Amino acid sequence: MSKDNTNNTSQEKNSKSGALTLIIIILSAAFLLTSAFICIAIGYVYLGLPDVSSIRNYRPAMVTTVLDADMNPIAYWYEQKRWPVTREQVPDLVVKAFLAAEDSRFYEHPGIDFKGVLRAAFKNIEAGGLVQGASTITQQVTRALLLTPEKSFVRKFKEAMLAWQIDSSLTKDEIITIYLNEIFFGNNAYGIESAARTYFGKHVWELSLSEAAILAGLPQAPSKYNPYKNIEAAKKRQSYVLKRMAEEGFVSHDLSQLAYDAPVFLAKESLDVAPGTEFFLADIRRDLEKRYGVNRLLTDGLTIQTTLKSDWQTKANDAVREGMEKLIKRHPKDKELDKALQSALVAIDLTNGDVKAMVGGRDFAHDQFNIVTQGRVQPGSSFKPIIYSAAIAEGLISPNTLIVDEPISFPPGKSGQSWQPKNYDGEYLGPITIKTALTMSRNVISVKIAKMLGIKKIHKTAMEMGIKSQLADDLTIALGSSAIPLIELVQAYSSFPNHGIRVTPRFIKGVWDRDGSLLEVSEPVLLKGLEPVAAYQMLDMLRGVVQSGTGTYARSLGVPAGGKTGTTDDCRDALFVGFTPEVVTGVWFGREDKKSLGAKETGGLVACPVWTEFMRCTLADMQKTSFDEMPDEAVLVPVDKATGEKLNEEQLQQAMAEDAKSVEWVVLDNKKLMEESVESDKQEDFLPDDAGNQKKEKDFEFKLPTW
Repeated sequence: MSKDNTNNTSQEKNSKSGALTLIIIILSAAFLLTSAFICIAIGYVYLGLPDVSSIRNYRPAMVTTVLDADMNPIAYWYEQKRWPVTREQVPDLVVKAFLAAEDSRFYEHPGIDFKGVLRAAFKNIEAGGLVQGASTITQQVTRALLLTPEKSFVRKFKEAMLAWQIDSSLTKDEIITIYLNEIFFGNNAYGIESAARTYFGKHVWELSLSEAAILAGLPQAPSKYNPYKNIEAAKKRQSYVLKRMAEEGFVSHDLSQLAYDAPVFLAKESLDVAPGTEFFLADIRRDLEKRYGVNRLLTDGLTIQTTLKSDWQTKANDAVREGMEKLIKRHPKDKELDKALQSALVAIDLTNGDVKAMVGGRDFAHDQFNIVTQGRVQPGSSFKPIIYSAAIAEGLISPNTLIVDEPISFPPGKSGQSWQPKNYDGEYLGPITIKTALTMSRNVISVKIAKMLGIKKIHKTAMEMGIKSQLADDLTIALGSSAIPLIELVQAYSSFPNHGIRVTPRFIKGVWDRDGSLLEVSEPVLLKGLEPVAAYQMLDMLRGVVQSGTGTYARSLGVPAGGKTGTTDDCRDALFVGFTPEVVTGVWFGREDKKSLGAKETGGLVACPVWTEFMRCTLADMQKTSFDEMPDEAVLVPVDKATGEKLNEEQLQQAMAEDAKSVEWVVLDNKKLMEESVESDKQEDFLPDDAGNQKKEKDFEFKLPTW
């Protein structure tokens, strides 16, 4: 070989060696730069990752449960319908169904299943489409709780890194529990417990293998595999889950086939809620939202025990509906009555103020306005007991006080017209006792008492008895012209059987958080409304209304009861507010168009029968068979019904022998009787015998002036 050839060969080698070196340098630099870039990118992404420690304190949005007085659920309030369950509450077969459907190697991989990725890729290529995903259960938890739903390489990368961190921080059982409580199953069901209730009407621990396989197939496409909408698709997905369970050895092939062959019985969980409960629920929800806020009420999983008795509520609704139907049938020519008629009822426990039943209107779906608490109704004569109570409290009258029932007229006022209040029947009975006046609901007597008493004292007594609404500043107040909420009127009546103690309506007993810690307890609020003797005097007179007055229908209840009817002009409103020893209830009927209910449709004919039929349901829970005994300061006294004069034993026997109806038994203030007796004895000591006799004859002349 020549020297030139040798040089050429040497030069070529040097040239190739230099080029190779350059390539290596370039590739090395590129690798370093790429590695640096990747490291920087990874570091950047890592630094921007959410903190996985928040998952340790997993507290998802949860259903708030509303219970009735007997601890039965009557409502669920939520943003996401979810009841979190523990791992121990979920059967192993249910867990295995989800593992087979979503991540069979869940207990083996570190949050990222590289084998699963390869397997899914081959399966998808083989099927010519997407039939398997590669996301692990841990990745799905990451995606649901820590990342946005965007689809990008960066998000997938973050998802993988977070899944690895979560797997390192939590146990597998903790992760699977979070997953089962978080995933969406369609039909507004979040979490496995909600899904079990939504699709099969049972708890998760009651699920069969067949049902578990259907639920395990839902998370991939809740709408597509919804068994309510597409049972064929749901069964096909169920078949896939069961086969995967058999392939993984979770169940035998025979058991898998049996589960597939089992019939599917879909059943949504349903609450057995008494009709008309919606008005009650709407009221307490408004109240709770003010205290806890809407968000907390819908997401914090509170438990709220109310005072409502569902069986009473059902009876209340039935009684009201029956009363409305009867009224409509009595007036077939009134074509508007059916649509315009409204009614309301509220029942309150006399011992603690618990609202046991409430019908706030005819149809909550049509109108959410609650007549009982939000509305104003004219009480008519049912307001008279408050007038009488005020007069008794002021010492102006006693049940045996004699007053004349007669036509009266008042001079023209601002309207320029005189006022001539009349009795409902248009008749006048002449001199009668206060007890008889209330029993027979004489309008004129009520107006006379109000005139003597003064409007301010009526307002004062009404407020003390629980009526907060503004009342009329004229004598029409004596006839119940002031519209007030029905619940306030019922509250005022609680003073009579309670020896003067009025109850405050209570709707909620207590509120607990999701952990069972008590947040609030509502104690009964009892306040003084009347003096005990005055209250018992009113109790006795209101029992007279039921025994022989305008509320006699209530006698058919068969237990001690008292109350008062109310009817406004032209029978636009019909009421009855009454009580037994344990419950006070008010019933109202009226029309949305403010027209008459019909001729002679009074409180005694319309409202009292509804009150009576409802109150029958309370008897089963009744413990007290009689009203409390009279206060020590009170005494039951026989009087002459015509004069109001007290009868001694001899006079009583003679009157009973001649005409028992001439005797009226009244409750009087014993202290006042003693004072009157002492005063009378003092005066008679200074009078001749004939003068004393003349005085006795005049003792029971009209004690109130006549106008």
